[in-house]
Amino acid sequence: MLPSFYLQEQYQSRVREIEIDPLKFTESEVSPVLSKDTLELHYDKLAKGYAKRYNKGEGDSKFNYAGVFLHNLLFAQFREVRDNNVPNGPIKNFIEKNYKSYSEFKQKFTEEALKIQGSGWIYLSTDGKIKTIANHEVRKDILLLVDWWEHAWILDYGSDKKEYLKQQWKIIDWNVISTRWGKSL
Repeated sequence: MLPSFYLQEQYQSRVREIEIDPLKFTESEVSPVLSKDTLELHYDKLAKGYAKRYNKGEGDSKFNYAGVFLHNLLFAQFREVRDNNVPNGPIKNFIEKNYKSYSEFKQKFTEEALKIQGSGWIYLSTDGKIKTIANHEVRKDILLLVDWWEHAWILDYGSDKKEYLKQQWKIIDWNVISTRWGKSL
């Protein structure tokens, strides 16, 4: 599912203003995986800042547009914390087809994430592969997305990126991921 503002035209065409979608969860629902401070920094300042700069024509429009695009995908896939949060239904079968088990998928995802030097994004694609984005870039094949920029983990996890990723699995809304996968068929 592409963010609500996604335009089929090139993002540089600036046909209309874009915005960060409202969160569908409360701060308390995603705590302690995401703290209040992290949400304020990540969502209120950084993500909304991309939209503001894009709409004002400030900075790199491609970078800002892609920042909004990626953050809308990211925040839309979050739900309240669940300690035993696992995929089910067709998306579970898709993961098991490509990685044998959810556990092996998480292990491979973690291995690939930890290879990233510096900032970026890591995601499960519609073809079942784990892919990365070095900066900000619009991609139409994203099923599950993890922000690998320092601002996403530094306040809550310090330099422990592995723990950050381990905790992210607790707030993934697998219904959203399943919907994205269904629309990619």
